[in-house]
Amino acid sequence: MTAITEDGTLDEALERVHSTGPEFQGWLSNHAPMTVEALARHGQARAVHRWLDSYRHRTEDLPTAALTITDANWHEALGDARHLGSWIAHFTRLTAELPWADVLTTWWPRLLPGIIAGATHPVIRVGHAVRTLLTDGETAPRTAELAHALGYWAARHQPLPGTVTPSGTAGPHRALDAIPVYAAVQEGGIRDRLARLPAADGWPAAASGLRRPAGPDDAHDLLAELVRATVARYPRYAHGDAVMLVHAATAPNAVLRVLPALPRALWVPSLAAAWEASAVITAAYAPARALFAGAGAGAAATMEESFALAAAHGDAHVIKLADTAWDVGGPAALAATARACELIEPGDG
Repeated sequence: MTAITEDGTLDEALERVHSTGPEFQGWLSNHAPMTVEALARHGQARAVHRWLDSYRHRTEDLPTAALTITDANWHEALGDARHLGSWIAHFTRLTAELPWADVLTTWWPRLLPGIIAGATHPVIRVGHAVRTLLTDGETAPRTAELAHALGYWAARHQPLPGTVTPSGTAGPHRALDAIPVYAAVQEGGIRDRLARLPAADGWPAAASGLRRPAGPDDAHDLLAELVRATVARYPRYAHGDAVMLVHAATAPNAVLRVLPALPRALWVPSLAAAWEASAVITAAYAPARALFAGAGAGAAATMEESFALAAAHGDAHVIKLADTAWDVGGPAALAATARACELIEPGDG
């Protein structure tokens, strides 16, 4: 794993980001914290502040905290976006009082059932924050970033009706291939699609198609395979919705990045939630037919070159997919980044 260059760029960027809220225009996600972390990690630190300057019009001020969240009222405030500022303030207090890993361990199982919240952007943001803390060490801006990410997730917490539990016999590749295309579901925005999905014919069986892990280590391996499968699928299915299908890969990879900071007892439920995220996004956005995209006309020869192409493209989703593709490596990862650069217009994210 590539380490952050210790020149202060990421911490400076996070301090800039933390004057803004996690959303803009009502509910669209602020991708800045995730994007600058990926840029700084993969040799593009010089582009970080320039990228932030170009993204400024897609941010709004940090919302104020109107409610003090406590042990007595957090259940009622969970999933209430009116308390977005209050949730961020709550986790800022917690991470100032307790080790960040303890806060994460307490709240991860509480938040995990709502992994689809905010189109999975909150859990992705948590994954970027935890990766930095584990790999590069703790600083005040990095701990604050985890607090902002957890607060965003708590405010947008959104469980799906029913439970998606791996109980089949298929590995991730076959389980994803078995998810039906629901024409009636694939209309409108993500919240409309999610509302219709649980009642769709065949959904419960398809959602349970992934095999049950034998234990924590097997859950880890299945999760890593799920990330590889979603990256490999992206070039062939991205024409369905090139932006939204990015999350089928980046959401489970965020969970994979968090596992080393969690007790092993949480690894199996973490896999189940990650599978739910990928399965839901696949059902809601994957097209009926795959397209053979080859290696991609613009595919780079190395991961370094591939990420540089994503950075030059500039779109947040392209950069974040390239970051996940870097973790996977190989021709499929190079093709995924090239396909995203081809299909996503700069500024879409």
